[in-house]
Amino acid sequence: MSDKNRLQTVEDMVVESYRQEEDMMILVFAQWCVNEGLDPQELYEQAYPGQEQNDRLQRVLELTVPKEEAGPIPDDTVLGVLSMFGNDDLAMVVSERIQGRPKKG
Repeated sequence: MSDKNRLQTVEDMVVESYRQEEDMMILVFAQWCVNEGLDPQELYEQAYPGQEQNDRLQRVLELTVPKEEAGPIPDDTVLGVLSMFGNDDLAMVVSERIQGRPKKG
């Protein structure tokens, strides 16, 4: 295998790894929304108005489970993964929803 082919293979692996991690971030966001009784697509549209439908979000939504079957996802976790992938606008919308929740206890 030539150096050029080897480099392309490494680049392809890095891109695929990033894509898988990004899908995991989308899944964390989507499952958090389900757990909170929120519509992930609605929050996404609030953060990114005018953008086309996010096909990856739609695909990942199929992997979510009902709230009763899911483990809890802490607010800090969803905010952290959104920020880690540069989804600051979406993190802001999520943060606003967290702040607007009725206080427990």
